[in-house]
Amino acid sequence: MNPGAVTRTVTSTSTAAPLGVLLVNLGTPDSTAVGDVRRYLAQFLMDHRVIDIPWPLRALLVHGIILRTRPRRSAEAYRKIWTQRGSPLMFHTEDLRHGLQDVLGPGVRTAVAMRYQNPSVEAGLTQLVQQGCVDVVVVPLFPQYSQAAWASAFDEVTRVAAGMRNTPNLRFVPPFFDHPEFLDAQAAVARPLLEGFRADHVLMSFHGLPEKHIHKSDASGAHCLRGNDCCAVMREENRFCYRAQCFATARGLAERLGLGPDDYEVTFQSRLTKAWIQPFTDQRLLALPGEGKKRVAVLCPAFVADCLETIEEIGMQAHEAFVGAGGEDLLAVPCVNAAPQWIEGLARIVREAPR
Repeated sequence: MNPGAVTRTVTSTSTAAPLGVLLVNLGTPDSTAVGDVRRYLAQFLMDHRVIDIPWPLRALLVHGIILRTRPRRSAEAYRKIWTQRGSPLMFHTEDLRHGLQDVLGPGVRTAVAMRYQNPSVEAGLTQLVQQGCVDVVVVPLFPQYSQAAWASAFDEVTRVAAGMRNTPNLRFVPPFFDHPEFLDAQAAVARPLLEGFRADHVLMSFHGLPEKHIHKSDASGAHCLRGNDCCAVMREENRFCYRAQCFATARGLAERLGLGPDDYEVTFQSRLTKAWIQPFTDQRLLALPGEGKKRVAVLCPAFVADCLETIEEIGMQAHEAFVGAGGEDLLAVPCVNAAPQWIEGLARIVREAPR
């Protein structure tokens, strides 16, 4: 599978039918109740793309260990960010869909789907087919490619489509980690905040992954994580490498924000073990005050919608830890969410989706 050019044609195209656009995000619990959080985590963690070990071991790990304690802790974290509109990830994604619908116009039908929980991929794709869509552009809302997010969304959409009586033509938007529309929109959100905050250092914090996921993405078996500069340039060996794509995103944002090499660094958050990709966001935040960096801004450009990882993990946990280590203040820069420039930019990305 090539995420840069995925096309799945099953039936003939009708020019009279509306175009469907399916926005696929990762997912969120239906509520902050422990039971709903447990169902979400179970579906997420039992995905072989997320924890890629044999099913019996995965089931033992997830149901026998993780789900005994984590749902209650996660539910407490979700309660801190839940709003009257519900989950931030859900309403930001729906706001994006609404704005995209307005820009793309009446010849297009849009729907939201979550890879895990609701609204499901089946519900979203069925909605578009019932509205007469023969062609569907699928937008996995993950800027960088990873098997745990982008590839998992691809798996689920194609699985659902394959089981439909009337299967639509599917066109997938590839990862947009270096797409000017995404970089310009994120820079536009960050620029005025950085100028007002007067940060003396910037972290670009991306969601972490196990190192073995990176090694598996390297077809050569001899490049990824083999040296300190393995992510410095995009090349054939690392074209599927999540870490390399994160560094490419950071370079593009730094250029747009006027940040020099010493003004920012790339880190990775949400680690579960030491065998995840480094450097770790939490460790760097504890060290920065001792290096004279007292006002730090954190961008999270692995996400297009603010969620638990950006609001609670960075905006609350990381802020408290940074100040406790001697920092003066930490600014959590919002994601692109439904910013007007991102809506317009995503509309152009949809229009240029590979045929």
